[in-house]
Amino acid sequence: MKHIYKEGSDKNAPVLLLLHGTGGTEEDLLEVGRMIDPEASILSVRGNVVENGMPRYFRRVAEGVFDEEDLIFRTKELHDFLDESAKKYGFDRSNIVAAGYSNGANIAGSLLFHYNHSLKGALLFHPMVPRRNIDLPDLTGTGVFIGAGENDPICSPQETKDLSAMLESAGATVSVQWEHSGHQLTVTEVQGASAFYQKHLK
Repeated sequence: MKHIYKEGSDKNAPVLLLLHGTGGTEEDLLEVGRMIDPEASILSVRGNVVENGMPRYFRRVAEGVFDEEDLIFRTKELHDFLDESAKKYGFDRSNIVAAGYSNGANIAGSLLFHYNHSLKGALLFHPMVPRRNIDLPDLTGTGVFIGAGENDPICSPQETKDLSAMLESAGATVSVQWEHSGHQLTVTEVQGASAFYQKHLK
């Protein structure tokens, strides 16, 4: 997978896995990563699916309707890539925290839904529920921050509440920060995610 890896000055800090939104690239969230933890190593990955010229992490059938088969396949692809990257770059595979926006948040959520110990934690900006009616792995000890917009036309408040409840029922420690905004990523969300990360994940 096309990516950027930048080694940080704090070797004990989690590696920040940066996952862009639809149409983004591996360059998009580098500044967000620096805001969360300027000393952490960064692994920023571009999605392998292209929709109308826009990179994504998995296909969708329509707006807000995921191609479930492709989601499962692409989640495994990313999971395997993380295993390979840990060996290639020499970092601790169990010490990865994902920071994803929109489509990137959805694939990060899918990692949590499908693989035990896939991530130490996740900072999810405007995520949806990846899949419903499945049993989640034991997420005890996994910290998840969710940034949500009260007027988000793509990800409804109910979607956020459902995702939060599902993660909590699997044992995750979840914090939801509501913004008076739509689907855009706000600076205050990133600041909230950074505070959660410093308290629960670093």
